[in-house]
Amino acid sequence: MNINKLSEKLVEETPHKVNIRKLYDKESAQAMHIILLPGEALKPHITPVDVFFYVLEGTPEILVGEEKVQINADVLVESPKDIVHCIYNHSTQVARILVVKAPRPTMQAKLL
Repeated sequence: MNINKLSEKLVEETPHKVNIRKLYDKESAQAMHIILLPGEALKPHITPVDVFFYVLEGTPEILVGEEKVQINADVLVESPKDIVHCIYNHSTQVARILVVKAPRPTMQAKLL
């Protein structure tokens, strides 16, 4: 059994400049934990694989394609590959999101 503790994972260096920690990284999938402080956001980007966002805490806005919706905790949002997506935290509370990419990307996301 492999156990991965968020508290033991280092913050990744990404172009988004927010708190992102890699929890799982296998060929079949990759899981990232994102913390967005109030006012923080990812940069809009396109990923070459399917992605889903599971909101753990807070009420971030999630953009997929041309649709942007405020999402509550315990809700999953799907984003198909090759579609622009982004996460924004316009609230006054911290937002925590689990992001899963399947399969693990072999190319970098395209920032817009």
